[in-house]
Amino acid sequence: MKQKKNKRVEKARKIKNPFLKSIPQFLKANSGKVFKRKDLSQALGVRKSDFHLFQEALKLLGGEGKIAQLKNHHYTANATLGTVEGNLQMTSRGFAFVSDDKLDSDIFIAAANINTAMDGDLVEIRLFADARGKNREGSVNRIIERARTRFVGTYRSTRHYSFVVPDANKINRDFLIHDDDSMNAKDGQKVVVELIKWQRSQLNPEGKVVQILGFPNEKGVDVSSVALDHGLELEFDAALEKAARKMKIALTPAELSKRLDLRDQLVFTVDPPDAKDFDDAISLEILENGHQRLGVHIADVSYFVQEDSPLDKEALDRGTSVYLVDRVIPMLPEFLSNKLCSLQPNEDRLAYSCFMEFDDHLNLVDYLVKPSVINSKRRYTYQEVQDVIDGKSKDKNSDTIRKMHALSRRFREQRSRNGSIDFDTPEVRFILDDKGQPVDIVPVQRMHSNEMIEEFMLLANQTVTKHVYKISPKGKILPFVYRVHEKPDKEKLQKFQDFLRALGHKITLRKNITPSQFQEVLLLLQDSKDAPLIREVALRTMMKAVYSPKNIGHFGLAFEHYTHFTSPIRRYPDLMVHRLLKEYDSPADNRRQQQLVKKLPKICQISSERERQAMEAERESVRIKQIEWISAHRDQLYEGLISGVTSFGIFVETLPFLIEGLIRMDALEDDYYIFDERTYSLTGKDTGRVLRLGDPVKVRISNIDLNRKEVDFVLVEHQSVR
Repeated sequence: MKQKKNKRVEKARKIKNPFLKSIPQFLKANSGKVFKRKDLSQALGVRKSDFHLFQEALKLLGGEGKIAQLKNHHYTANATLGTVEGNLQMTSRGFAFVSDDKLDSDIFIAAANINTAMDGDLVEIRLFADARGKNREGSVNRIIERARTRFVGTYRSTRHYSFVVPDANKINRDFLIHDDDSMNAKDGQKVVVELIKWQRSQLNPEGKVVQILGFPNEKGVDVSSVALDHGLELEFDAALEKAARKMKIALTPAELSKRLDLRDQLVFTVDPPDAKDFDDAISLEILENGHQRLGVHIADVSYFVQEDSPLDKEALDRGTSVYLVDRVIPMLPEFLSNKLCSLQPNEDRLAYSCFMEFDDHLNLVDYLVKPSVINSKRRYTYQEVQDVIDGKSKDKNSDTIRKMHALSRRFREQRSRNGSIDFDTPEVRFILDDKGQPVDIVPVQRMHSNEMIEEFMLLANQTVTKHVYKISPKGKILPFVYRVHEKPDKEKLQKFQDFLRALGHKITLRKNITPSQFQEVLLLLQDSKDAPLIREVALRTMMKAVYSPKNIGHFGLAFEHYTHFTSPIRRYPDLMVHRLLKEYDSPADNRRQQQLVKKLPKICQISSERERQAMEAERESVRIKQIEWISAHRDQLYEGLISGVTSFGIFVETLPFLIEGLIRMDALEDDYYIFDERTYSLTGKDTGRVLRLGDPVKVRISNIDLNRKEVDFVLVEHQSVR
């Protein structure tokens, strides 16, 4: 186990340990002062023969929060600076941080002061005196709410006891399992354990096995472990599945009267070859006045999922569909997501259509946002559409596709001129065998057909948002869900400017920088030898896009009005947007508006959290398969780029597999390297060799840790780009 019961500390409870009383008294008398362990022992006159009692008392008092244990064996009295609340952010090294808006820096929590809190828990922190270091420090006073009570790990059984070793590096305690709570799990199996109790930090948490996933080498167990450890539900409740299967489309005259009947129009979908949940379809007409009328038709999920119904509550709780390496965990039961809502070819389907009429100068001269019924005439893949664009294939819709492509390129160029920043990040997909093992890693190609659909979805998302502004009463915008992206914060912007200047580029970034100004910098430097490095650091400067009831615009896209309207099968905010659009077809009463004002912030918060949760699970599922694949190819020489530079080594991302590994500082044996945070580089003290972010390298594998999902490389060859 990672931490067994400390018998010596328990013994200190039972014997008469004078330091249990004298240490708190002394620190209280010297409140506000911080003492090293050595200085404290001297002040208390601790004899050599009693030093073990002194150490045991420090550990016990610190663990129970009776004194404040700071970094590097420093101690002080519990200061009366008050308390703050926040979510605990654990690190894999055992200490943690808590963020608080009232303070100008994160609160550092030493491992000894975490008590029984775990990563993500909402906790109350008691602050210590602000005596040293740039971070305030504190201890967990109480746990307000557990972030989770179930964890995935490996079941271990010994002669005397059983325990579960959590998969997550940020959960650094093993769970003690009593025989009656084991579900007869076998040693080495992956299980889900539920926390039963954790009374004191000196003891291990106790848990019970609630699900056996299987042995790690069994098909699907690895990815299931990732999903469950991120709090994702693999299955739907049977009652919800049953309710979904009873649903059907009722195209009554009354229903048709509320909708545009587009079943005779040329409408088609474009998706990946393995997609089943077809959210969106497109159409294009050339009008008599020469204008182009683009149609974006989105699955009308709101027809089936009623607000506050059990299905709606489940969809909100899930927030999004999750696309893992070997499966999709849908937001809605598959009967809805893959059949009834999905815009399948040659089937009547309910949709929400956004028609946009553009003149020759791409001005939006008219639009219409309204529920509809469509019948998709063809299900295209991106590759099929790309072949039409490239002239490699032809069908009866080829002329329409080429016109769509031409229109999309013009909008893409316009968006770029307006300051929209395109950070195209590479992706990979896996070819799996019948046992779920990766046999190949293939780069995902980004084609003009992908970009065409992306542009049309961006246009629809903007138009819908502008529509809500247009129909809102003067001086009062109707409650809505926006997709927002803050401009980079001043500190990150200053770091980016310092980085550019360290590379020799004398550029000043304004504090209130606009998207166009930010893009100008990237365009100005796009031909420099540092361009790939600069784009990578620029991406790290950006904030995260989130959902919000308050519109602050989207910095990265350079949009003033933006929402997510185009994927309601797989994103809850889009479903909510559809509902609001339907409501606003009629004047919204004040009572309902007030209800939405209270309701939407929580929906946006949950949706943003679920999106982050899904992205983390998706990344980890990719990481697992990358590690499995590279484990079978240990002897290869890999080409890659330096993707990260730290004080403890450099990270390298192999190409084209995008597998990241670490070259530890002690593995750089040719010199002693000095880390420069400003330039993201290591410089050899004697040789002067510089290892910089973005430099091409060749590496070999030195070690693979399957449990921690870590790869260690050794440097074989390095090429400086400067």
